[in-house]
Amino acid sequence: MKNEIKVMLVEDHAGYREVITEALECEEGIRLISQFATAEIALRSLRDATPSVPPDLILLDLNLPGLSGLEALHYFKQTIPNTEIVILTQSDKEADIVQAISLGASGYLLKSANTTQIREAIRTVMAGGSPLDPRIARFILNSCQPRHPKAKPENVLYEREMEILTLLADGLLQKEIADKLYISSNTVMTHIRHIYEKLNVPNAPSAVRKAYRIGLFPTKRTLR
Repeated sequence: MKNEIKVMLVEDHAGYREVITEALECEEGIRLISQFATAEIALRSLRDATPSVPPDLILLDLNLPGLSGLEALHYFKQTIPNTEIVILTQSDKEADIVQAISLGASGYLLKSANTTQIREAIRTVMAGGSPLDPRIARFILNSCQPRHPKAKPENVLYEREMEILTLLADGLLQKEIADKLYISSNTVMTHIRHIYEKLNVPNAPSAVRKAYRIGLFPTKRTLR
């Protein structure tokens, strides 16, 4: 992980921008370098090279005036392809979730998330993870239907890897998984990397969807 994570915030609600600003301004290793009320102005600032150093991560609302967050996501990925994007929104609509993930969002949080969860999500994404709100993880599981005969978990993932994948499906962040399993965050990240490699997927949402599709999870899995 980089020594300092540079964050851009794109959010039209001034009060919520202030909440995020306060949450990040005293957080060691994270710096809010810019904030914008519209996606158009944010994109213009990037194309004009102001700031000259692009952000490492964008916190992006979906319900924006003018260009929506979903419409802007494509342009952000074109303009700064190496920047991670985490959706931070009130929308739990299925269509928004699917489209945001398919367009390259690295994580999807609802605004009900507290500031600690948002800070941890930023660190998780920059460490290679993909944070999901528990309700979003639940949707991803419920929206997938198995298309192939069930695979035996032991033939695909080790027991510990299955434990971690199950917790990812429940929406837990890296640190929460580490605390729950009494292992280090680095160990969790190593297991997550192996899960992605074995399932041939780039992120947590894709891993959950594929695991469900190939039968690693029961068809009617009980979620917490």
